[in-house]
Amino acid sequence: MTKVTISKDHIEIKGHAMYDVHGRDIVCASISCIVITSVNGILSIDESYLKYSNKSGYISIDILKHDKIVDRLIDNMINLLKELSDQYKKNIQIKEV
Repeated sequence: MTKVTISKDHIEIKGHAMYDVHGRDIVCASISCIVITSVNGILSIDESYLKYSNKSGYISIDILKHDKIVDRLIDNMINLLKELSDQYKKNIQIKEV
């Protein structure tokens, strides 16, 4: 199961969804797509907004600056992850702290 932990200035995504075997796991692919697209969009505006780390089965995002655009993009990313979690409850869990 993928576990997403969200706080005001930090988002951590750990684990693999285990929906299917590696290379065919649509839940893992969806999580990666949602998160990496959001991170890349924010970094394309200004690289000083975020610091992130991406390794196999682990993504860590530190939000260094907040503004209207960044907060909307982060909120959109979180909402998309929540929608995915609603559809695949056994594969992705979201916790807000």
